[in-house]
Amino acid sequence: MWIINALIVVVTFISMEGVAWLTHKFVMHGLLWQLHEDHHKKNPTSFFERNDYFFLIFAIPGIICLAAGMYTIYTRLTFIGLGITLYGIAYFFVHDIFIHQRFKILRNSDNIYLRGIRRAHKMHHKHLDKEDGECFGMLWVPMKYFTEAIKSKQANA
Repeated sequence: MWIINALIVVVTFISMEGVAWLTHKFVMHGLLWQLHEDHHKKNPTSFFERNDYFFLIFAIPGIICLAAGMYTIYTRLTFIGLGITLYGIAYFFVHDIFIHQRFKILRNSDNIYLRGIRRAHKMHHKHLDKEDGECFGMLWVPMKYFTEAIKSKQANA
């Protein structure tokens, strides 16, 4: 039984990358651009951005699943909620801490995977408006960014 529950967590976590990609492309760069716009245009007056509301918006399904799973007969929802929550934690560490350096740690990683993700996100942020964006994912980005990271590492060696 625990294998099924673990599989639910893993599948949910992986699926959340697709949900994040679709939401980023069509909601954050679409209907709710007003909340996401300041993330593309630096706001030095505050540590927080309007974009941070998405943290709360995305936490709601995880909280609902966790609560429903623990307080109803639908216990599988607990593991879906756990997968969503773990993805949110990964997003916070990768996006806010590693990529955007909201906390000044993990600055000089030489890891090819992390360098590729950082490069892809940098390409996403070169577009200051909601149109013509690229690289909407966080953990899975086009292979060319990892190839660039490898070449860059070899050139600096």
